[in-house]
Parts: sequence; C-alpha cells; structure tokens
Amino acid sequence: MISRTYTVAFEGVEPRIVEVQCAVTPGVPAFSVVGLPDKAVSEARDRVRTALSALKIALPSRRITVNLSPADLPKEGSHFDLPIALALLVAIEIVPEEAGERFLSIGELSLDGTLVPVIGALPAAMAAAEQDRGLICPEGSGAEAAWIGGTEVLGATSLGAIVRHFTGQAPITPAEPGEVTSDPRRFDLVDVKGQERAKRALEIAAAGRHHALFVGPPGSGKSMLAARLPSILPPLTPAEALETSMIQSLSGLLTRGGISRDRPFREPHHTASMAAIVGGGRGSKPGEISLAHNGVLFLDELPEFPRAVLETLRQPIETGEVVVSRANAHVRYPARFLLVAAANPCRCGHLSDAHRACGRAPGCGTDYLGKISGPLMDRFDLRVEVPPVAFADLGTAPGGEASATVAARVAAAREVQSARFDGGGTARLNADLSGEALERAAGPDAAGRTLLDTAAERFGLSARGYHRILRVARTIADLDGADTVGRDHVAEAITFRLTTLRDTVPG
Repeated sequence: MISRTYTVAFEGVEPRIVEVQCAVTPGVPAFSVVGLPDKAVSEARDRVRTALSALKIALPSRRITVNLSPADLPKEGSHFDLPIALALLVAIEIVPEEAGERFLSIGELSLDGTLVPVIGALPAAMAAAEQDRGLICPEGSGAEAAWIGGTEVLGATSLGAIVRHFTGQAPITPAEPGEVTSDPRRFDLVDVKGQERAKRALEIAAAGRHHALFVGPPGSGKSMLAARLPSILPPLTPAEALETSMIQSLSGLLTRGGISRDRPFREPHHTASMAAIVGGGRGSKPGEISLAHNGVLFLDELPEFPRAVLETLRQPIETGEVVVSRANAHVRYPARFLLVAAANPCRCGHLSDAHRACGRAPGCGTDYLGKISGPLMDRFDLRVEVPPVAFADLGTAPGGEASATVAARVAAAREVQSARFDGGGTARLNADLSGEALERAAGPDAAGRTLLDTAAERFGLSARGYHRILRVARTIADLDGADTVGRDHVAEAITFRLTTLRDTVPG
C-alpha cells in the first residue's frame, strides 16, 4: 500500500504542492527519504522515528520509503516532518486516509512529538485553499494560517493530538485568525522643527510613491524625517496586508499570528550584504527590498553602501519585483517599495560650511556623492537639500502640521489616483504611470509644457528624468485638488529634480 499526504515547497512566495508518498514493503528494515531533500529534510526520518517511539507506536520491521514528488523540485526546511509522519501513520493504518487526502500539512517535530511552529504557514494555507483542502499545522502557526479564510485550519500541539483528532478521541478546534496589530511607537511630523521643504517632499513622496533623496550635513534631521514617513502613509488595504504578510511569514516575522495594517519600514545598515538587501543566501530567502514591499525602504548613509549592492536596486525600482537566480532555481519576489535615501554632502559632512569643511572641499563632495551612479541617481524623483536647523528653531515649541493632517491629504490624493486608474491597466499610483497613460493623466497645460521643455533642454534631462517630473507634477496637482497639471505644479516638480547640489550630485 502507498499512502499519500500533501505539503508545500516554497519558490519565493509561491508555494508548490508536494505529494508525500510512503510505501512500507518487505525487505531489510530501513527508513529512507528520497525526492531531492536537503539536510534538514533527510534528518526528518530520525525525528519522526523518535516522535513515534514517544507515542508508543512501533515501526514495522520492513523497508519504509518516503518519496517527495515532484522529485526534481528541491525540498528545503523542517516543515516536512509532519507530512512525512502523517504519511507513515496512514501507511501503517494508525490514522485514516482522510488525514492525508483531505488536508495539507506542515510542521516540525520535536523528539517527544511536540509540534514546533514553522515559517510559511500563511502561503501554505493559501495553497491549501486553492486545492480545496484543509491545513494541519503547529498550534503556534494556526492563528497566522487562519487569516486566509475559506479553509479549515487545525492547529495541533503535538503529533499525538493529531492522532487523537482523526481517531475521534479528542477533536481539535479550528484555529482563529490572530489580531490586527499596530506599531504604538509611530512618530509624528510635528516633532520636526523647521525643514518645511523636506516635509513637503515627504508629503509628495507619500502621495505618489515617489523615491526621494535627502542630502544634508549631520544632525540636520534626515533620518528623523524618514522615520516619520510611515505616519503619513495610508494603512495597507486587506489585499496588500495579506501580500505583505506572506513575505513576512516566509521570513518568520509574524508574531503570535498577528497581521499588521501598518506599512513596512525597513532600514538596513550600510554593511548589509547583497543577499540581505536583494534576497538569496541559504534557501533564497527574501531580502530587505522584498520585506519593504508596499512600504518604505530607507537607506541611510547611501554612499557608504557597496556600489554593487546599490546597482542591484535599479531593476527592482523599475519593475516592482526581484528575481534571485541560482543554479537550480529562479526565485521571484515582489519588491514594490518607496525608496528614501539620506546622504551627507561629503565625507566630513560640512561641505557648505566654510569654517568646518575639510581641506579637500569642494572636491571631496564630488568624490563622495560620485559613489552613487548616474543611472541610480536618475531614479530619484525628489532630491532635497536639508540645511542645518537654526538654533533659534531648536528652542521653540513644536510647530507645523501633525502627521494626521498631512496623512489626510495624502489619502485624498491616493483616492483620486485610484479612481483615475480604475479599469485602466495595472497602475494604481502616479509613480506607476508610463507611456500613453502618463501623457493622458499628467500632460500639462500649454504654460506647463513650455516650462518643462525649456528645463529639459537647458539642464539636459534624460527621458527618464523628463517623465519623472511629469509624474511628480501630477501628484502635486492631485494634492492641490487640480484636474489639470499647471505651470506651478511643473515648476515645483522641477525644483525637486534640479537640487542646488546638482554640481556635486550626478545626473
């Protein structure tokens, strides 16, 4: 008899169905797992054997062969323990065939039979729902998996609990979704004193998902501004929250099954490796750019990042996804993020202060910011010079608009964009506009067109730069509630593109 259970192998965020076949045949007693397992999967036989022994279940003195089909698909991770154990229990007629045929299962086994939570419960539940099956998983992963809805999720504490459930001794109550969580440490724009132009740039970036670069001396508030960007972004939609949570599930970042409606804010250190930023490494895990999907990726001290790492960002910025290529697989992850970067104008940071600048000024500024390539710099829609905060401003009470006020304008502008794009392709924000759709939505009036053409010729704008000014101008018009992009909107967009640091900033 060959028994069958089902589980998943992960290719990026895509779960691939794996059929676990178990045959107990005459021959020299042995227990083997085949089907391209990695080390963790191969060791499952020892964990399964010991867990069954703890349940006082003796394995027959026969040859046990477990095949993971399709056999040419790499199998990685400890979540194969439970489906292998269930297939064996079905084969020796401890649990009915229903346990294998009607459910998909994931889970790691302790030696005493306890089930340990594993990563990927959310995408596994999605795969189970698509197959019209239920999901059996560790109790610690049940609240996460139950968010899918439409499929039965059994969160079990141990292998013994699963046996008792299918033999009718003690049914397991289906899992309930975890709580919707929120970050209580959210910062507020009202804390930022001065820097009105930088705040305006944040508002435009948030409204249209435009990438922004802040350049200024140390202590001018660049990181402080970036940390407050999530406070003016609208919460994730249910579909976005589910999509983002699937990536977090694969990275083990969902705690107690809770799903957050806050947009991700990732700020990797400049010493992070390429695999950490882009994705890859053992198991081709998602990198920071994918963990920032639907949220913000903040790169502080941008010129300090290795140039090879920065150059890998160019394609994901344009396509909204990243492909991690390996010898045996090409793993695709979504990576549609809002990039915010900060940089000092030079290595010492005081290029604009003649009394504090080093002896190499102004050449040190060109050398330092020259580490950022022209093609990457061209992808920043907004380039903002952040001057030092005046001492007089530091002693004043907090002023300016609160994040809630700015967030209301951002949300209204995004609603306008959503209504504009309904039924018209895949674009949902102005940053997504291209080709004919860009001209149709963002084409300026005659005065605006004349100004833009003049600026493009005088400053030698690239085609990408020209179109990015149009996108930003459309967002500024949306924030103003204007149907048509006018000269003032184009003028403001140009000022953010042609920063006063253009002599030291490439592009």
